[in-house]
This record gives sequence, structure tokens and C-alpha cells, in this order.
Amino acid sequence: MAIKIFHACDPHGSTKTWEKMCRAPEVFKVDVAMMCGDLTGKAIMPIVQEKENRWYAQPYGRKKTFKKKKDLDRFIEFTETEGFYPVILTPDELAELREDKKKVQALFDKLMIERLQKWLDMAVEKVPKETVIVVNPGNDDSWAIDDVIKNHERVIYPLKRVVEVTPHHKMISMEWVNSTPWNTHRECSEEELKEKLEEEFARVTENDYENLLCNFHAPPYGSTLDVAPQLKDHKIQYAGGFSLSEPVGSHAVREVIEKYQPLVGMHGHIHESVGFTYIGRTLCVNPGSEYREGILKGFIITLEDGKATAGRVEL
Repeated sequence: MAIKIFHACDPHGSTKTWEKMCRAPEVFKVDVAMMCGDLTGKAIMPIVQEKENRWYAQPYGRKKTFKKKKDLDRFIEFTETEGFYPVILTPDELAELREDKKKVQALFDKLMIERLQKWLDMAVEKVPKETVIVVNPGNDDSWAIDDVIKNHERVIYPLKRVVEVTPHHKMISMEWVNSTPWNTHRECSEEELKEKLEEEFARVTENDYENLLCNFHAPPYGSTLDVAPQLKDHKIQYAGGFSLSEPVGSHAVREVIEKYQPLVGMHGHIHESVGFTYIGRTLCVNPGSEYREGILKGFIITLEDGKATAGRVEL
């Protein structure tokens, strides 16, 4: 019997993208729904209430003033789609936050936890009960959110364990990535990442490799699933009027895939590199991400008769 997996990643706090995630299992008739890596947004969006029925915010440094609640509500919905965390503050509260970085981080953690808890509860309500739900953080995510997933009644937190997707298909996972220019929470050297990956393969036996699923956030180096803009001092580089690109995936991930030849590698991290490829017998996919537009991109991976096939989908 065929098993169908919906694999998506990198919603970065976008509520509209998550709402579509909750619809995807019904739309695509899948057995397993996975949202893996970079669940949380990038920043708080302060909205200052100056007086009754007057608010302002400064998205991207441009001041926007709201005199009607319905206009404010529209702006809040828009910022949540883009992955920000809007919060209404008094001028005094904003001034206090500007003076205390620890209070900013505490507020950020609180808002991330609240949104993720709301998302997971939404999944319980909207995803069919027979569908298995797998959710894990990625390199961009604060450690503050892990317990929200671990403690949830319905959702599987797959890190540092083996998940039996079917009686014949086991899955190992890794949220860490190779070093980036952004100094994110869960990144490390290739040497460290190789050690972490080997620890995950040690959780299964050689007999499991043939049907093994690898949920590794970092794509393998040079796989076409890891092409990103070339950066220097955090700025995109250009030549002849065209932006330059380069492979930025993990050598360690590629090495373990070549060594163990699992059935499937499910990756993310590099939003621009949508596609699938083969490394030896291993089918590797990266659904990419367009979270700011509220678009959910994914792959349907079908497991049948010892083989895996993949097809791109969008909502």
C-alpha cells in the first residue's frame, strides 16, 4: 500500500502559510504531514497606541498611522502573514523595551511560544485525526519553542529519536545546519555537523538504510537544492547587472547521504532552491519557501514497493 507524505518547511512565523499547512492533508489526501525547520518569525512589530483610535507602526522604517480599528486589524493580519509578531504598546512600554535587551528577548520568546501553541492547536482542530503530524524547529529557531512541540498531545517532535513512519520506513532528523553569515541558533562547523549526523545514523541499523527517510534541514552541498545568492558583508554580489549565486549546502549532509544511501532526503533552509534530485539512489527534495506571500510550497512524497517518488505542490 502506498504511503503519501506532505513535506514543507520554513514558514518563518507566517500564519497564512500555517493555515494552509493545516488544510494540506485534506486537500492532498496524505498520511503524514510534515512542517520541518524555521518555524518562527524574524522580529517583533511594535504598534504604538498614541491615544484612543490612533496607532502607528514603522514597518521597514516607514511610519504608518492608523485611525480606524479595521485598518489596524488589516495591518496586523498582513504582518502576521509576513511572519512578524505585532504587539500593541504604549509609548512608555516601547521606551522601556528600547532600554532593556533582556526584556525584548523575553517578549520575543513569549510571542513565539504563543503563536506556535496556537498553530499546533489549530492543527489538532483542522488536520484529519488519522493524519500523522511531524513538526520540528530549524537553525533559525530559538530553543524556547522546543518544549511547546515536545509537550503537545498530537504532534510528533522528531529530533534525537527514530520515528517509525510506517512499519518499513524509519525516519531520523537533524535541525542543525552548516555555518551561515547570520549566526543563527543551530549552526556549526561541518566537522561538528558530521558528528551530529553520524549520531543520528547510529540510531538505526544497516538493515534500515534501504527504506530510511532523512529529515535534514540543511540540503546537501552541490545538489542544486542549495543554490543561494552570493554574499559579501551580508550584501548580494552582482556581475554584469546579474546577481551571483553559489552552492551553500552542507558537505557533511552530502557525505552521509553518499555513504548510507537512504531512500529519501527531505531538506529545506535555502528558500530559492526548489526542486528534487538524486544522489546515488537517494531522492532528495527541497520545497523552498515563499512565506512572505503566504504561499505554502511542498512536496508529496509517495512510498510504494520499496521506491519513493516526489511531486511539487502549492497552496
